[in-house]
Amino acid sequence: MRRHLYAAAALLLAAGCAVGVAVGCGSRADEEGRGRVTELPQPGPELSKELMLGLSLAKNYHHKADVYLMEARVEQAVAAVRQILTIQFPPGSAEGEDIVHDARARLAKLLVTQGQLDEALVVVDKGIAGTTRESFFVANLHTTRGEVLEARAVQIEDRDKTAAATARREANASYDKAIAIEKALLEELAGGDE
Repeated sequence: MRRHLYAAAALLLAAGCAVGVAVGCGSRADEEGRGRVTELPQPGPELSKELMLGLSLAKNYHHKADVYLMEARVEQAVAAVRQILTIQFPPGSAEGEDIVHDARARLAKLLVTQGQLDEALVVVDKGIAGTTRESFFVANLHTTRGEVLEARAVQIEDRDKTAAATARREANASYDKAIAIEKALLEELAGGDE
């Protein structure tokens, strides 16, 4: 019962965020009467129609995955999240890259629940290899890599203690990389306030 309440709360939060983003994109009427709350600005080069459609498509695949997970249909949720990896975002789009990194992290976590640790590691490593800049989403990929390696250590502990210890060391190295990225981003943000 509690799991269903959390899932419902997460859906409401996601819907609220989506509405907040949509309203935030609109222009409020100012003193001169230009624009209305319900009007969305025309996308500029940084927010092309292609990018906006890709982002919307990704959001809907995540919603489908959420619904499947509420019904404990993990395989269908995996298939929905995999669809995000097929979306063609505009080349050089930071937002598109972030969405794909986020989807890779979620996909890897879903694969771990299915015991598919090798595939989960491939999904994460491919994302890390394809990064063009440091971001929260890249740090999250490193964190997810650490989680996959932790799961691997647990899985093999009984039959190969040496390999399990190696997996735990690699997990900590992944966490260290995530921490380094996050600290650098925080320092960058703090430097921008001066």
